[in-house]
Amino acid sequence: MRQSWDKLLFAHWTVPFNKLRAVVPMELELDSYEGNCYVGVVPFTMRHVRPRILPAVPWLSNFLELNLRTYVKDPRNGQRGVYFFSLDASNPVAVEVACKVYHLPYFNALMKSQQDGEWIHYQSVRLHEGEEQLKFKASYRPVGDVYTSEVGSLDAFLTERYCLLLVHKDVIRRGDIHHVRWPLQKAEAKIEINEIAKKYAFDLQSSEPILHYSHHIDTVEWPLG
Repeated sequence: MRQSWDKLLFAHWTVPFNKLRAVVPMELELDSYEGNCYVGVVPFTMRHVRPRILPAVPWLSNFLELNLRTYVKDPRNGQRGVYFFSLDASNPVAVEVACKVYHLPYFNALMKSQQDGEWIHYQSVRLHEGEEQLKFKASYRPVGDVYTSEVGSLDAFLTERYCLLLVHKDVIRRGDIHHVRWPLQKAEAKIEINEIAKKYAFDLQSSEPILHYSHHIDTVEWPLG
């Protein structure tokens, strides 16, 4: 697959190891930075989503996505990756395909993103059969110059992840993702509603998040291995 990701906010909070360990499959190792584990909420726009040999179709290839994630390692080889708790999307076809083909926890949602100057106003409410209507509402913008993270830094730990890891039928599966290093900016955000982690009882309210913004990146996704 080819995909372009636009106007991303990375919002991260520290979460206790034990709280994460209780909800991440035991087959995966939790990844940490200087002893801290992190959970991220990432709203963005998906564009030009398509198989590599086919053109994009506007009504199918462009939609909004909001994911809740943490960071793990494959114990077989130490590969670092992203583990997704949930991925809300505004495209029902993409949700259906991702659930069946990639075994990812995608959910249908009613979503809206508008830009006013530098500010991006983003809203989502999950409207998936059998699921609670979890809401997210935030405004965010980039602050400062574009930079790439230094190897070994917290910025790199939170953003430079080139595969997703999941467990399906007790087997670890991996999907590789290729792109250049993230063009990052520091960010400012006003998060009004953040219910996306309610199911896991993560505390995403009592501390200020670590914020990054990225305007655009082109990616290539490989099938699960």
